[in-house]
Amino acid sequence: MAGNIVPCGSCGAKNRIPAASSGRPRCAKCKTDLTWLVDAGDATFTQAVDTTALVLVDLWAPWCGPCRMVAPILESLAADFAGRLKVVKVNVDDNPRTAQTYQAMSIPMLVFIADGEPVETVVGAQPEPVLRAAVERHLTELGR
Repeated sequence: MAGNIVPCGSCGAKNRIPAASSGRPRCAKCKTDLTWLVDAGDATFTQAVDTTALVLVDLWAPWCGPCRMVAPILESLAADFAGRLKVVKVNVDDNPRTAQTYQAMSIPMLVFIADGEPVETVVGAQPEPVLRAAVERHLTELGR
């Protein structure tokens, strides 16, 4: 499974972030927690969500306007909660098995997963404060 190249917010070093990893990504140079936002598909989804971090699955499609509105919010949350939140993006058009597993009838659909189990589903575009509050609530419940 290929990874994304992410610059460290602290020192600027470029780091490859694996889509599947049970540990949290850290900068190879300065050891700062890195933004963890990855793409996953039907074949890689199980490995992508197999982590001790809180996972926020974004079920989306490129033609979906509300999905495009939520994307920068998720990027911001992934950066703000680096080391504690993993955002996994799944294009429902290309990955129907994962979409069916979560019964994604409307998108965007956001699924929070803690310790391998879905704990909350949010359907539709939500403003940043609502999503931030949900992330903070789940992290608090998990003690992270």
